[in-house]
Amino acid sequence: MKKIMIIICAICAVFSTWSCSDMLETDSSRQVFDPELSEKTDSVFYALGILQGMQQLADQYVFQGEMRGDLTRTTTYTDNNLRQLADFSATTANKYDSAYVYYRVINNCNYYITHRDTTLHTGADYVVMKEYVAVKAIRAWAYMQLARIYGKVPFYTEPLTQISQIDEGSYPELDMAGIVSKLAPDLEQYTGYETPTLGNVSPQNSAIYPSRLFIPVDLVLGDMYLEVKDYHRAAVHYVTYLTEVAPESRRHIAFTQLPYHVLQRSGNTYYLGTSDLPSDWHDSNFDQRSNTNSWESILSPSDDDQNSDIICYIPLAQNSQQGHTSELPKAFGYDYYSTSASSTDDRYIDEIQILPSESYVNMSSSQDYYYYSTASTFTQAVINSAKLGDARISGITYERRDVEADSTKLWVSMYTQPRVILYRTTTVMMHLAEAFNRLGMYDAAFAILKDGLTAGLAVAPYLSESTLEALHTTYPILSSANISKFASVQNMFGVHTHGAGYANDANGNNYMPGLSQYQLTPVVSQKMAEIATTYKVAVGTTKQDSINAVEDLLCDEYALEFAFEGSRFYDLCRLARHKNASSPYGANFGGQWLARKLAYKNPVKDLTNENNWYLPFK
Repeated sequence: MKKIMIIICAICAVFSTWSCSDMLETDSSRQVFDPELSEKTDSVFYALGILQGMQQLADQYVFQGEMRGDLTRTTTYTDNNLRQLADFSATTANKYDSAYVYYRVINNCNYYITHRDTTLHTGADYVVMKEYVAVKAIRAWAYMQLARIYGKVPFYTEPLTQISQIDEGSYPELDMAGIVSKLAPDLEQYTGYETPTLGNVSPQNSAIYPSRLFIPVDLVLGDMYLEVKDYHRAAVHYVTYLTEVAPESRRHIAFTQLPYHVLQRSGNTYYLGTSDLPSDWHDSNFDQRSNTNSWESILSPSDDDQNSDIICYIPLAQNSQQGHTSELPKAFGYDYYSTSASSTDDRYIDEIQILPSESYVNMSSSQDYYYYSTASTFTQAVINSAKLGDARISGITYERRDVEADSTKLWVSMYTQPRVILYRTTTVMMHLAEAFNRLGMYDAAFAILKDGLTAGLAVAPYLSESTLEALHTTYPILSSANISKFASVQNMFGVHTHGAGYANDANGNNYMPGLSQYQLTPVVSQKMAEIATTYKVAVGTTKQDSINAVEDLLCDEYALEFAFEGSRFYDLCRLARHKNASSPYGANFGGQWLARKLAYKNPVKDLTNENNWYLPFK
């Protein structure tokens, strides 16, 4: 703890010329001893000062979460700090192991929460409450990350103004359960709160979108409860967000594109090829989804809700003169900050430090893709499948063939813009599916993969009566008060359809059972057989077997959907803990499951032991 330097940032004056760093800039060398938080406008600028601290943890968040996961591999160019994260040999000397970057955010939040006057109002509107609640949500999120990274961490909620206070204070060390018990009861009173939009604080064409800078409190609560296996409360908060907080356009996730085997590239434009198409591929297949969005737009922040899946992200500076820049693009082989590159393609460099793992590429390539067959007619839709692979990999990678070397290189293109995504609408859907599954509603979890949260689920034949009852009452997606919120045709796309084509049984405004071959029983049975073969266990036909199999389907979907965004290792750890707590395959099956996924990294530690999942505290 002695190594942690706590600095309280003072927000600077608003500059006359705006930029990415202008909005989030603070004088980080100063300390604030006399709070001036009595004006209605103050909370905006102090909240933005806290967000500047989020910028400084962004790279570490991604590197720690992805290098220790199963979707990346190192190269001869990989920096030793990244290599040590990948093989679990990192010590406190590692460049990307710093609790300080999180504690700086926490301490600034503590200062704000302690000193902010929340009684200021205009008429009946308490003008600072949204910012106040948003700051509490950021603090809880930061503590949750610390617990994920280190296991147990010092916990305090008062603002520190002197380094000596750290040594003098006897702060308890809390694990995730302890942190949740300390913070969740207070956050509960703010359930249903919207995040602040901050108004028009950034100029036109700015790289910052103020409406996407803060984390909704219900998502933080949902994630904290999911971490400690309180699946009911987790599901309640995800449903609260979707039904009470999310704008209408953020309740659906309707987009997809054709698989990368089928797409040909001309510059930055993809067009339909024919060489790998099945002989019964319907000619109008591409046109039928021409109104959906590409991954490039979905993963880009925007004030247009319908063109972005992003709920919350961390923007980084466009260049070093503007503020805090990112090491992420160059680590993935893209020289974003180059001043000599003449085109986008020229920014891709050979010195790639992080590549997609073979397991990730193989998983993407081996997926079934579901398409309309030429046997379809105006009155009858026929959907077939082929091993064309999942489309999402084409949206986050860049492939270039070296003719002279007779080889093909594959870059991760997630970070061709300096930003780090924290939450997407799809994150909420997937975490809700995870909670539903562990509540025994594995059919509802599969519904989120297959059909999405749509009013059509009320007649979906694969949902049990108990699940339908729960979706009408306990988790009221289908209640009379909420069902109209999920009635749009845009809701009729499950998460798996993002990359797998027509995996859903929705057709226009009608639900047509059995339309697609992507069905609960055969898909889960196939996963059960894979688990039995891979882990040498006797997989039966009990509900627990089904829950474990659907959880593995969710794990695969997390990889296909969120690859390289920074959450992979923590997803693996959380799912492994679920399995350790309740598995039909013996004690510590979760540890064995996780260790097998990461065995290709040749880790220096025994990853069947949960104590070895954490980094040394610095």
